Amino acid sequence: MSLNRDQIAALPKVVLHDHLDGGLRPGTMLELADEIGHTLPAQDPDALARSFVESANSGSLERYLETFAHTTAVMQTPEHLHRVASEAVLDLAGDGAVYAELRYAPEQHLERGLTLQEVVDAVQAGLDDGVARAAEAGHHIRVGTLITAMRQNDRADEIVELTLANRDRGALGFDIAGPELGFPPTRQAGAFRALREANFPYTIHAGEADGVHSVWQAVQQCHALRLGHGVRIIEDIAHAGDPEAAQLGPVAHWVRDRQIPLEVCPVSNLHTGIAPTVAEHPITALRDLGFAVTINTDNRLVSGTSMTNEMHLLVTEAGWSLADLEAATLTAAWNGFAHYDEMQQIITDQVLPGFAALRRD
Repeated sequence: MSLNRDQIAALPKVVLHDHLDGGLRPGTMLELADEIGHTLPAQDPDALARSFVESANSGSLERYLETFAHTTAVMQTPEHLHRVASEAVLDLAGDGAVYAELRYAPEQHLERGLTLQEVVDAVQAGLDDGVARAAEAGHHIRVGTLITAMRQNDRADEIVELTLANRDRGALGFDIAGPELGFPPTRQAGAFRALREANFPYTIHAGEADGVHSVWQAVQQCHALRLGHGVRIIEDIAHAGDPEAAQLGPVAHWVRDRQIPLEVCPVSNLHTGIAPTVAEHPITALRDLGFAVTINTDNRLVSGTSMTNEMHLLVTEAGWSLADLEAATLTAAWNGFAHYDEMQQIITDQVLPGFAALRRD
């Protein structure tokens, strides 16, 4: 069946890779910036949104990351963190998300005197508020956080302690973010060891701005359960566009054989130079080769996207079907960091009925 944008918007969605500081509402940013005297690149919501996308669309992860100086600037007080977190939940729920993992780095929100725990408390209160408000509007969404350490800094051990202290208070997992090239995940090897010993899950950004070796380090030396982006695994596959002729290298075999999920963010990847178009994005070739691909937004403001937009582009430009979208959604759901019984209930009560309803229509 052919799918239009409205049909895709109505589908249940599972989001594993969404940065809290990359998804603010432009109007909110303008209000918060005015309160603290921070100058933004534009003074109109639409113009501000365009300015972020224009800045991000440089083909460079480093330049893409520069845009976050503005978003984090307005996320330095409990009230601002609460509002941003609550609105993020409402926006995701309004886009059809039934499960979402929002990631953020508490160390980026200390400029006005907050402690790391105070940052976590403010964000969690905002998420709880957003979930409650979404439920009042008829949208039932499960939201957890991936507390994140910045890979260029040396605070990972401290952030892991913070994460584990909040494991029963909304924290579902851990991540490292920031510039990948030059800052390998092995810099935080001790932090990942502590998480494994505590039986706590984590994902690692790898295979976005650095190549196959970064993926190898993430899965073999740091034992990542999922890969943030991971799409440059395609560099370890000869003739990747032809499933019958494709020849997988050892890292690609390892990732596929073990079905290590790839948290793929197509539009963001275009902005950082992974591919020129969604039609040419590696996600479709990786799907055809049997990799565990999932669809994500990465940064909704910075990349000017949404889950509906990501799925719509895959349908219209890369030929994805409803069955393809459902398979990627189920892969994401079965690999969420919430407990198995929670994910099973979300799949049974929301994901499968949502896709079945569209088929009946």
